[in-house]
Amino acid sequence: MSLRRPSTLLVALLGVAVLVLGGCREGDPRQGSDPDPEQVDAVETPELGACRRLTPRDVAAASNATSTVDCAEPHTAQTYAVGQLPAALDDAPYDDPTVGGFAYDTCSERYLRYLGADESLAMRTVLSWAWFRPSPQAWEDGARWYRCDLVGGGDQSKAYVELPEDARGLLREAGDRWLVCAQGPSVTGSVKIPCSQPHDWRAVSTIKLGEESTRYPGDRVVQVRTRDFCSTSVGAILGYPVDYDFGYTWFHEAEWQAGNRRSVCWARTDA
Repeated sequence: MSLRRPSTLLVALLGVAVLVLGGCREGDPRQGSDPDPEQVDAVETPELGACRRLTPRDVAAASNATSTVDCAEPHTAQTYAVGQLPAALDDAPYDDPTVGGFAYDTCSERYLRYLGADESLAMRTVLSWAWFRPSPQAWEDGARWYRCDLVGGGDQSKAYVELPEDARGLLREAGDRWLVCAQGPSVTGSVKIPCSQPHDWRAVSTIKLGEESTRYPGDRVVQVRTRDFCSTSVGAILGYPVDYDFGYTWFHEAEWQAGNRRSVCWARTDA
């Protein structure tokens, strides 16, 4: 039996956008590719259900004003939740971590509900989510909205896959097009791709390592518990062969503090 060292998996539950501070102007790349001038410093809550052609670079920003497109046209993102921040955050600074915490909890919970998935399945897909806040100028003008977008990829994606016209319930009957696999000699450093493409590894299960209130047990404990569980889990899934390869992805304290309590198990495949 050969073990595979962990790698960083694209994780839907950790798709929190990176803050980019400073003024935003018409055409400012920090507001996304092909920005709509009317959205750049918009105070009004964004449109629910809107579709866009977002890129990984767009998702790396705190704000986004990328022009919307008809959802029947090719697109890589769809807005599945919008709303106003709690009144308690009306006077919060733009980069207050409490704002990010509220958005994380809200977007991740609604993400699962929107796709029809549990946490384990959501961590084993090529899909992810990102959230956006108003521009700094709009924040100064009193805007306090949040926007949650489903995106066709994760933090390792160089490009996103196209989404269907309506992604609601997409994972209720998840096909290989949306499940995550890996191509490479090991899980470490491999390219994460949809399982509909030729691949060497498939994400087959997850292990929950703690509850929301559980303190981080330390790297060694997380790694060992993940390894031991994945060895048994993958063996069972494969029908307990005499020899098999498995891999595992475990996460560190930073991801734990962000809310992730799961590790991912990978099985070597012949696909």
